[in-house]
Amino acid sequence: MAINPALIKAYAKMGQKGAAAGIGMMELAKRDPDMRVVVADSVAIASLDRFYNSYPDRVINAGIAEQSMIGIAAGLSSEDGRVVYACTYAEFVLTKALEFVRHNLAYHRFNVKLVGNSAGFAMETLSISHWATEDISYARALPGMTILSAADSLEAIKMVVAAHDMQGPVYIRLSGLLNCPMVYEKDFDYQIGKANTLREGEDVTIIATGMMVREALDAADLLANQGVHCRVVDMHTIKPLDTALLDNVMASSRMIVSVEEHAMIGGLGGAIAEYMAEKNGRPRLVRIGVGDFFCKLGDLRFCWEQHGLTAPQIAERINKELQ
Repeated sequence: MAINPALIKAYAKMGQKGAAAGIGMMELAKRDPDMRVVVADSVAIASLDRFYNSYPDRVINAGIAEQSMIGIAAGLSSEDGRVVYACTYAEFVLTKALEFVRHNLAYHRFNVKLVGNSAGFAMETLSISHWATEDISYARALPGMTILSAADSLEAIKMVVAAHDMQGPVYIRLSGLLNCPMVYEKDFDYQIGKANTLREGEDVTIIATGMMVREALDAADLLANQGVHCRVVDMHTIKPLDTALLDNVMASSRMIVSVEEHAMIGGLGGAIAEYMAEKNGRPRLVRIGVGDFFCKLGDLRFCWEQHGLTAPQIAERINKELQ
């Protein structure tokens, strides 16, 4: 998919889910007349307004029934292997429908792409009923499930398109609000399973995913002013991990730091730790993520601050660990 550089700022204003549904899925609909979208409850909540207005016969609204949504998506895909996107809040698509995702999608390897929007603390004051901070853990445990986590709106578009062209179930994790901070300001090559190194540095490697990629880059700027040089990696594919990159990082970094807007139990940091545990001569791994507690209610950055996820806090933590 060709990206017009002049439109990248517009994609950012749409937020990750708006760009994924309004640009990525629209692009796919042009090339694949058999593609279908199933949504739980509101078309608007999933930012599918433009898609629905253009292709109303390709959208099925299952209502507030996430388990039914998964069943419908599986049924549509089972007929002829067609690609189906199932869209709702990240917290609902796995937590409420986990058994159905496990039995109907993972086991049968149906070609359904789960789109979990508003992951992490994006739903802000709706609190824990809508916060998705354990979703990667659930998806990682399912055999054959590919997991993608977008750093910004442009990457969200590329994920939706790339997921269409691979066989089997995929979980696409979208986070953040409108006016999503940009990580990629021009077109770039996106490949599932191949992480992107955004900045080079010989002291520490920060491996981040989702909205934390921007925070990691900002933290690296702060640390550079203090003489600490950080490599920053966008690990957009949580499963399968880019182990070739990890091997290179382990051989060339004093310390590795994982950063995620997700529970440290079972998330990106856990996946990296599991891989590193079986390697000899590995550097130290420091994990930064959502702690093992439910934080106080508030806006996005207030929640981040309680878990040490803002750029200044990340930089401070790295400095402390280097001492």
